Amino acid sequence: MSITVTTLVENTAGGPSLYGEWGQSLLVEADGMRILFDTGPSQHVLDNANKLSVELNTIDKIVLSHGHYDHTGGLMDVLALIQGSGNRQEEIEVIGHPDIFQEKYFYIEGLPARSIGIPFTRTELEAMGARFKLSREPVKLTENIITTGEVEISVDFEPIDANLCIKEKEKYLPDPLADDLSLIIKTEKGLVILLGCAHRGLINTILHAQKITGVRPIYAVIGGTHLISADKTRMDKTIQALKSMNISKLGVSHCTGMKSGAILANEFSDTFFFNSAGIRTSL
Repeated sequence: MSITVTTLVENTAGGPSLYGEWGQSLLVEADGMRILFDTGPSQHVLDNANKLSVELNTIDKIVLSHGHYDHTGGLMDVLALIQGSGNRQEEIEVIGHPDIFQEKYFYIEGLPARSIGIPFTRTELEAMGARFKLSREPVKLTENIITTGEVEISVDFEPIDANLCIKEKEKYLPDPLADDLSLIIKTEKGLVILLGCAHRGLINTILHAQKITGVRPIYAVIGGTHLISADKTRMDKTIQALKSMNISKLGVSHCTGMKSGAILANEFSDTFFFNSAGIRTSL
């Protein structure tokens, strides 16, 4: 199966005239399907798509990795493009977890909380043609493409960021980020796993993908790994786990952080690449 992953939005620009901004959006073309995995934080998803000659008005489905603004802020612009193109009359399916519309905050005690959730209501998005399929379980898009659904936590060295919160009765509580999901493609070479932020843990996500698919080999892992604040112990255990999996391609981006990315680049050499905006990966 031919797979192409085009990075439309990422913190860094990998080519001239492209916008780099905090967030991520990937166009995944595989198994006869064109899937937009996240939309970045703004209209720059359309700007970069235009500069890369990518037609977003003909995508088949949208998958949202979780309910943070930097992965969903461009959704309204994408929906407006689709509706305004005249290429389709029907609604477009948007797949995610039921918790994506929770109020989400970045909160440090003693400082003002900052809203980081989806910057639109469900009603507003549905009025623009979104038809939501929200599930805690894996969602099958094709015979070979599925979402992870809720990622099971099975290792003890991948804590969820305590500053990412939800609000209940005027209190800010740690967000379990149950809505954090990834996209899995089954290939003859092994699993291709596309990450949004991997808030539930990079290794947890890979192990969960293996469990729900019954496929052990991991061919490629691409996307945000949320290793930006990982300490040495976590990095060492992550690297040990990744090396045991014999991954052929490791393309990190967004919330991995430059320091952690540099460590991974040193450890994985030719297997590794920085997945900046504008990068097209053929698998």
